[in-house]
Amino acid sequence: MILPLAKLGTLALRTLSKPVANRLKAQATRHPRFREMIVGLAQVGVGAVLFEVQRSARSEARKEASRKNEIEDLRQREEDLSRELQLLKERQDKFESFLKERGYVGRLPFRQAQHDTILKKPSALSPSPV
Repeated sequence: MILPLAKLGTLALRTLSKPVANRLKAQATRHPRFREMIVGLAQVGVGAVLFEVQRSARSEARKEASRKNEIEDLRQREEDLSRELQLLKERQDKFESFLKERGYVGRLPFRQAQHDTILKKPSALSPSPV
């Protein structure tokens, strides 16, 4: 609903502005003072457009820097978690070797329980959890 009205509005604006623009051009060719005034207005308009483009570019640069910082923080977090996981695996290995030395080999099957849980796939015959 809004799009057709917007198209109709821009078409009306273009249709009405063409005769006005032609009249302004004709007046500018006849009157040097009017021409100077029009040129001054156009320069102000160009300055405003340049200012807006620069402001938008600075804003995008800040957003990009923020995104890069966020990505770097995520990478750092991933590295920290990876190191922590490696440390926990090493501690688990040490604990398991300690248990083996003490004779608790078959009584506390830590790794076996993990592998069974990970590798266990539901079959078509097994009942599904409700």
